[in-house]
Amino acid sequence: MRKTMAKVGALRTLAAAVKDLAQPGSPGVSERLAALPRMVAAVRSGRYRGVGMGRLGLIAAGVAYVVSPVDVVPEGLLLVAGLADDAMVLSWVAAALVEETGAFLEWEKTHGGKGGGSADPKDETVRSHVVR
Repeated sequence: MRKTMAKVGALRTLAAAVKDLAQPGSPGVSERLAALPRMVAAVRSGRYRGVGMGRLGLIAAGVAYVVSPVDVVPEGLLLVAGLADDAMVLSWVAAALVEETGAFLEWEKTHGGKGGGSADPKDETVRSHVVR
């Protein structure tokens, strides 16, 4: 029962990601993939606070899990059941990437392109000179 619920949840997550991608005006897959290195750099530098390094690490770990040759043995022995765990992880990774890159691209638009600022506008500091 738990595995069935997990599979249903994974399918819902993947369906939500596909629906988000299909929205008119939504960034395409290539635009989102191109934004990944910029997003990681902005997070590492502290300019973008919409996602943490922990979540980015989990996404990277999910990708590594799916492509890992260590996981090939259970798939060879367990057939469909061995592929189900990969499918669930992959659906989560896809949904997380769609969500995070969408938020990051929106942040870039509101902060003048591919550059400075923070994820929260009230964190912005207006630079000026003090006149005495």
